[in-house]
Amino acid sequence: MKLPFIKTSKANEAEVSEKIFGEEVNNDLVAQLVKIYIENSHPGTKAQKNRSAVRGGGKKPWRQKGTGRARAGTSRSPIWRGGGVVFPAMSKTSRPKKINKKMYKSGMRSILSSLAKENRIFLADQINIENPKTKDFIDFLNKNDLNEGLFIVDEVSENLNLASRNIPNINVTNFKSLNPVNLLRFNSIVISESCINLIEKELS
Repeated sequence: MKLPFIKTSKANEAEVSEKIFGEEVNNDLVAQLVKIYIENSHPGTKAQKNRSAVRGGGKKPWRQKGTGRARAGTSRSPIWRGGGVVFPAMSKTSRPKKINKKMYKSGMRSILSSLAKENRIFLADQINIENPKTKDFIDFLNKNDLNEGLFIVDEVSENLNLASRNIPNINVTNFKSLNPVNLLRFNSIVISESCINLIEKELS
């Protein structure tokens, strides 16, 4: 199977593994992979207090009878201002959801295969910027008719990071940080030629 290069590259196409980029797409597995990744990315630290967790409210506000007011046993009831929440949002008590390596690799291969079939994956001789200037990276994008995309390299240099970080809809990452959500989020995926073998080795 062959994938095209971006315009500024010397070659036009390169042979890639059929097993990684030409696998039959399993949409159910991809959906499961994305769902688990998103759920595990939530920190699970939110918390509101119920009536027992709110400080104070131990004393009965007024006597049961004779005041003309509705009876009240505590000033921390949910109907009171400053009281507890009836059904509070609680932090996650469950463990992170897991997916075994075989399923993860198969799901990632499905995503890459789907992107390749839709002509959304491109290769580059190298993705590097000599100066840490945003203008230089924008020039690189314009030369290749790209206005957004995910750029995958074997190692993100400081110059590349500084030049690309302020551009909207652009993400530069190394192959070890690949995740299903990022791959599906961008219309164009540009992979450096040196990364292809690493990705194939990682997902085979």
